[in-house]
Amino acid sequence: MLTSLQPIIDGFAPITLEEMSCIRLMNRIDSKYLASESQLLKLLELAQKDYLIQSIDGIRQSEYRTLYFDDRDNIMYLNHHNGRLTRQKVRIRTYVDTDDNFFEVKLKNNHGRTKKKRIHLTGADTLLQDGAAEFLDEHTMLPMHLSDLSPKIGNHFRRITLVNKARTERLTIDRELSFHNLESGIDRDMDNLVVIEVKRDGNTYSPIQDLLRELRIFRSGFSKYCIGMALTMPGIKRNLFNERLRKIEKITAKCL
Repeated sequence: MLTSLQPIIDGFAPITLEEMSCIRLMNRIDSKYLASESQLLKLLELAQKDYLIQSIDGIRQSEYRTLYFDDRDNIMYLNHHNGRLTRQKVRIRTYVDTDDNFFEVKLKNNHGRTKKKRIHLTGADTLLQDGAAEFLDEHTMLPMHLSDLSPKIGNHFRRITLVNKARTERLTIDRELSFHNLESGIDRDMDNLVVIEVKRDGNTYSPIQDLLRELRIFRSGFSKYCIGMALTMPGIKRNLFNERLRKIEKITAKCL
């Protein structure tokens, strides 16, 4: 962690998880941006007057783990790579600080709107006992069953969550991202890369977008699953991600 980051985080007024419940934005429009750690410091300093920070038992940076699933042909990866507008991801999301696990199906329609459906899991390895097979059958947009899927790649990151004081949008900032590919065994640390996601229900005013433009932090698509697979799975189709991968490499190289 950058030594100067924590005092800036501590300078935000807090909002509790319970207070955040009214802005869950499970049906939303997402805009993603890629930045460096130094750009993040400037952004957070400027955002303090308009944003609150989520605090859970005093924790302002939450730890996350995610495990993504796909079929033997990597159809969900390829649908995204090939630009299919309607697509889905299947994953287990673990909130490390609270030891909560969820089985999630994340759906994106051809209007750019994202819907996330999920069920709570007893543990990270209790899919069948907790009804994940039936849940997937109900919510998938592809002709697949849980038995068709296998775990592909895991990631780990720390997340800062902000909400504007008008409570009309949520902003997540993911940093210290790393990947582990379960098939190839390849690990990749994304040092210096920051993934910012602005989540709002419709075209409500977003103070952070003015700040992003001021700091020349530009919108850029980023799927943790797809980028992780492209970086750690030798031979997988990735040509349509190459421009994005070059941008990521440029940001991560700045910390060397």
